[in-house]
Amino acid sequence: MATYLDRIVASHRALVAADDRDLGALADKAASMPPARRFADSIKLAHRLAVIAEVKRRSPSKPGLAPNLDPGALASAYEEGGASALSVLTDSEFFGGSPEDLRAARLASALPVLRKDFTVGVGDVIDARLMGADAVLLIVAALERSELVELIRLCTRLGLDALVEVHDEAEAEEAMEAGARIVGVNQRDLHTFQVDTERAVRVAASLPSDCVRVAESGIAGPVDASRLADAGFDAVLVGESLVTASDPSGAVASLLQRRTHARAGHGPERA
Repeated sequence: MATYLDRIVASHRALVAADDRDLGALADKAASMPPARRFADSIKLAHRLAVIAEVKRRSPSKPGLAPNLDPGALASAYEEGGASALSVLTDSEFFGGSPEDLRAARLASALPVLRKDFTVGVGDVIDARLMGADAVLLIVAALERSELVELIRLCTRLGLDALVEVHDEAEAEEAMEAGARIVGVNQRDLHTFQVDTERAVRVAASLPSDCVRVAESGIAGPVDASRLADAGFDAVLVGESLVTASDPSGAVASLLQRRTHARAGHGPERA
């Protein structure tokens, strides 16, 4: 039986297969754009646990999350609350997002913006840069190893940061071998969409000390944020609890935990 992830990735791969644009010319155009905002630097420069605040209308597990949100107003509220970066869903079919949501959020704030989508091809990365994204999401479980390496290199060429998402220690090792510098540990199983709130803490120990570490999913409030800061994470990516909050600014501010670790004090050194 096909899982959520299987169906979503299959849909995106079909779009890539049907893309007959001149990607070489588009890549050159993307590479000539003004410099992107530095996603990783914004996280590293935070003096406390950084918050990547998400603009998210719905998901397969929560179809009625926040369908009528105003991405620009929400981005402004997140910035006012102290967020270090934004994450914007651009998948239309499964998450109700769009490139227009990303453009509106980026225009409304000075924060770097992650294009949150199922990136499976060269055209996806190029489109992210052209629509104004400063970073893209690369999911290890959705990519072949050669694809992951290729897309990380393309991000570098185009001036984008890559948040490489993993779910366990084996995927974390694969991400490191592919050249990842920003690693997100997603506590949601993308096959079942169930959340394991201990996953990020378990995987954190396998991440090298010189990568930027981001915890994703299942973060409901300050208690969760504090636990993840103590586990060595530099940032949390939070969507559901923020888009449904009556005061998004206050909800972001409540997550800004003091870092209790030195960045070099957790995880093995990269070889």
